[in-house]
Amino acid sequence: MKSQSITIRNTMKSQRPLFLLSLYSSALLFLLQPITAVGYLTPTANDTDFIRTSCGATLYPELCYNSLAGYAYAVQQDPAQLARVAIRVSLSKTRHMASYVSNLSRQADYGAPPRVVAALHDCFTNFDDAVDQIRGSLKEMRRLGSGESLRFQMSNVQTWMSAALTDVDTCTDGFEDAPDGQVKTDVCERVTKVREFTSNALALINSYASKETP
Repeated sequence: MKSQSITIRNTMKSQRPLFLLSLYSSALLFLLQPITAVGYLTPTANDTDFIRTSCGATLYPELCYNSLAGYAYAVQQDPAQLARVAIRVSLSKTRHMASYVSNLSRQADYGAPPRVVAALHDCFTNFDDAVDQIRGSLKEMRRLGSGESLRFQMSNVQTWMSAALTDVDTCTDGFEDAPDGQVKTDVCERVTKVREFTSNALALINSYASKETP
C-alpha cells in the first residue's frame, strides 16, 4: 500500500508541470482574444455616427473619426467623454514623439550639424512641455463636476491644450535655419501629425465647452 501511495504521489508530481503549462496556455489564449470578439463591446450605429458628426467640427475630420471610432462604445454619445478620449489619444502621440525626439537628440550629439542638434534639443523641450500641458488637461477633464464651476474647469482645459498646441508648433521653428536632411524632414512630418491630433482634441474640447458653458 505504501509503495502504491508513493507511486501515485510521484505520478502527480510528474504531471504537475504539464498541468501548469496547460493552465498557462489556456490563460494566454484567453488574453490574446481580440477585444472585438466580446459582444458587449460592440458599438451601435448611433455611437459611431455621433463621433463622425462631432468630428465635423475639427480641422481634420477623417483623422478624427479614424482615430476615435474605435472608442465608440466607451464614448456612447457623451461629448465630454469624447473630448477625454481625444485628449488621451493626443497625449499618447505627444509622448511618443517626445521619446522619439529625445532619442534622436542623443544620437545627434555625435556628429550632426550644430543647428540640427540645437533644434532637436529645443524640440524635445517643447514636446516635454506639451506632454505636461495635455496631462493637466486630461486630469482636469476627469474632475469635471468636482465642486468647481464647469466654466472655470473648461477654461483651464482650453488654456492648457492651446498651450500644448503652441508647444508642438514651436518645435519646428528651430529647424527653419537648419540644413535640409533626413532628420529635419522626418521630424517635421511627424510633428505635423501630432499637431493634427492635438488640434482635433482642442476642437472637440471647444465644441463641448461652447455647448455646456454658453
